[in-house]
Amino acid sequence: MILLTVLFLCIISTYSASVKGHTTGPSLSNDKLYKFTYSAEVYVDRVKASLQKSAGYRFASAVDVNLLWRNPDNDDDQLVKIMIRDVRVENVNERPAAKNIFTGKSTQKIIKMEALQRPIVLELARGKVKNFYSYQNEPAFTQNIKRGLASLFQLQLHSGAVKEADISGKCNTTYHVRQDQVTKIKALDSCEIEKHGFTSHNQILDVSTKATSATIYVLEDSFIKSIKAEENYVFFLNSRRKTGAKIVSKQRLELKTVEAGPGLIAGKQVASVIKTLDSSYVAISLVAEPVKSECKKCPSFSEHWQSIREQMYPEKLSKAEAVRSFLSFIQSIRKATKQEILQVLRRENKELIPQVVDAVTSAQTPASLEAMLEFLDFKDASTSILQERFLYACGFASHPSEMLLKSLTAKFKGDIANEEIRETLVIVMGALIKKLCDRGGCKLPAVVEAKRLILNRLEKATKDDNVKMYLLALKNALLPEAIPLLLKYAESEEGRISNLAATALQRYDPSFLTKEVKKTMNRIYHQNRKVHEKTVRTTAAAIILNSNPSYMEAKNILLSIGELPQEMNKYMLSMIQDILRFEMPSSKTVRQVLKDMSAHNYDRFSKMGSSSAYSGYIIRGPDVSSTYSLDILYSGSGILRRSNMNIHIFDRNAELHASQVVIEAQGLETIIAATPDEGEENLDSFAGMSAILFDVQIRPVTFFQGYGDLMSKMLSATGDPINVVKGLILLTDYSQEIQLQSGPRASVEFLGGLAIDISGGMDFSLWYRESKTSVKNRVAMFIAGNTEVDSFFMKTGMETTLEVETALDFISTVQFSQYPFLVCMQMDRVESPFRRYVTKYESLPSGRQYTARRGKAELLAGNEYPLHQENSNMCKKVFGAKSDSSSNWF
Repeated sequence: MILLTVLFLCIISTYSASVKGHTTGPSLSNDKLYKFTYSAEVYVDRVKASLQKSAGYRFASAVDVNLLWRNPDNDDDQLVKIMIRDVRVENVNERPAAKNIFTGKSTQKIIKMEALQRPIVLELARGKVKNFYSYQNEPAFTQNIKRGLASLFQLQLHSGAVKEADISGKCNTTYHVRQDQVTKIKALDSCEIEKHGFTSHNQILDVSTKATSATIYVLEDSFIKSIKAEENYVFFLNSRRKTGAKIVSKQRLELKTVEAGPGLIAGKQVASVIKTLDSSYVAISLVAEPVKSECKKCPSFSEHWQSIREQMYPEKLSKAEAVRSFLSFIQSIRKATKQEILQVLRRENKELIPQVVDAVTSAQTPASLEAMLEFLDFKDASTSILQERFLYACGFASHPSEMLLKSLTAKFKGDIANEEIRETLVIVMGALIKKLCDRGGCKLPAVVEAKRLILNRLEKATKDDNVKMYLLALKNALLPEAIPLLLKYAESEEGRISNLAATALQRYDPSFLTKEVKKTMNRIYHQNRKVHEKTVRTTAAAIILNSNPSYMEAKNILLSIGELPQEMNKYMLSMIQDILRFEMPSSKTVRQVLKDMSAHNYDRFSKMGSSSAYSGYIIRGPDVSSTYSLDILYSGSGILRRSNMNIHIFDRNAELHASQVVIEAQGLETIIAATPDEGEENLDSFAGMSAILFDVQIRPVTFFQGYGDLMSKMLSATGDPINVVKGLILLTDYSQEIQLQSGPRASVEFLGGLAIDISGGMDFSLWYRESKTSVKNRVAMFIAGNTEVDSFFMKTGMETTLEVETALDFISTVQFSQYPFLVCMQMDRVESPFRRYVTKYESLPSGRQYTARRGKAELLAGNEYPLHQENSNMCKKVFGAKSDSSSNWF
């Protein structure tokens, strides 16, 4: 707070544009030895925690500074010698001896003192470090400590902005000068330095960072009296800002005494003076060297797998511990070689291999990709389950590479034994195109080739199955250039092809939906050119109403209500009411239309039926909110046409389509001798399920196709749900390395994963004249964040974890023994255990360590999500009728 207060005063009060009497840099006196005390402190803790209980350390020493040489032609060009001595390493906060890792340890045994105490030489020109001289073969971490100290001596004595290089890289720096005080503000996000790491694809699943750096100089007699520098890094999950970490790095240099010192070295050139001083000196960059410590006691890759493999059996995947093991295995894979990975893949049993495939693919390293491509044989249909798990893990990739897309494109062009795998492969290619384009990679050769392949093959496709396959790929890719093709298939085709093209258009951002798109959607909805089935018409209406409709577009849709098939009337009425109730973007336009009594009257708004559309909140939080929407559309005979459940997560700047499960049926009227609705007379009997998971369209699952298949499955039905997607998914994947200005390197990792099992089913009873559709979502989630500062002589950090296990069920029951038939929709979440832990730690290379762990576990109450009152009344009738029939069987 002191630094911030001083900084504020510096900015608003510019007493002087430069230090009085000086317009260049600080100047040392001849034949003087300046003795300083120096300390560098590092703290790691939760974002809002007090530093008094943080993990960390203090590096303290004495520092001697003296002038070696001054350019006889330019007083502002000088060589300065800096030497560190009397080094101590200690806890940053006081701690009892039993909890102090430094107890009984001398600093000489922790740090290599000989290299650290060798002096460095700076060439200062007008206050800036022109050259940094040190010894070439010193350990990189020792050099970085010296660079951190040397960077403090770089300053200018007049206000202004400049780009200058120091240990942090080449950074935008602003100086504020006020009397004998200089404040230096460094924009850390502008620093040009070699960086390693990656972020998650979607902003909601990612981590946000804030970084600040301020240094305050107090000058006396033309030279430095004291320096206080503070650097802050804050990291937090966008989905839960309470979960995060901070790193605080402080440096302090204070002048204690000035004594008589050695005289100046004579010479006109810097090079000759340096050679005279010590020929071993070399000029090296002031920018920090990348350095990475090796773990000497860490388990090998195969040993790590053996320690977690019991948690990875299918029956344990509903537990958070399985996800923890999955995430730790990914970290291990990222350090493994191709051969080490292949060894585990080839030796493991068939129950565990699918989970190994999930983890290896999610690691997203060149070695892991090469291993998977060598392990899987797409010409072998017997391994199709593993091929599918590999492809879906590719689709969910957090930071996919061009090489991944290039490899999948090559596989698609080759021989593939299983047609479903071929379909899944091209669908996943679409998802990868979207992710690479979102990161500015639309013009990468692999992306251009994959786009061209999908678009060209769709135009040439003659078989319906091939058309659907490429449309599903475009539903993931969301290419602007694909919109004309999608419009063509939506308007000119029938059945599932038309519906698939329309739902693909529905996924586009409204900014891409041009006047031509809206004209086509209006023609489909109002059937200006041909008769369309109601699933396509309702999708067209949703696109119009969700893309800033004009007054006349909204009015024409409202005027159509009453002229539509009965269930479609009810569905459209529910959609309009949901827009108004949920205050959707088009609600203002709809309200204006409703002022016209020709559109808003009892005849139109009193239509009967069982179809409905409803939206509500799952969570409304300070960081993110989550909504669900349930809509269900029936045929006039009471048979389900479409059931659609969506869950969206959003914050102020981004949105994530977390899940969508659609169950569709058509052509079932012949079973109950009913008449099909207009436009649906020639549709084949079909029922199936389609899913979107974390913005990725999954290959649809067919329950049955054709009347013969329907009767066969009705007679042999077990009532068991069909699995749509099951596996382990990496969601949050954030890794960054940070160079602290005091010398050490920090690493920040956040990994979040899911064990997910989505299944659905459709039961149909002619005897009871009842149908039931169910969607079951089983989820275990685990998120781990590890923030660590590695100084080589010790490590300090904090791990924070979150875990939850939950389930969400959606059941729709329809009784069609009477009209209007009875429909009951239920959406329930079971009780969910929620646990969070924070562990702070400090450790020495010798193995001595200190840990402090705190946690909290709670049980989140289950919830039956409220739908509209009409649904509640209907459910009472459905379950009341069931109890009556069971008690009066005879």
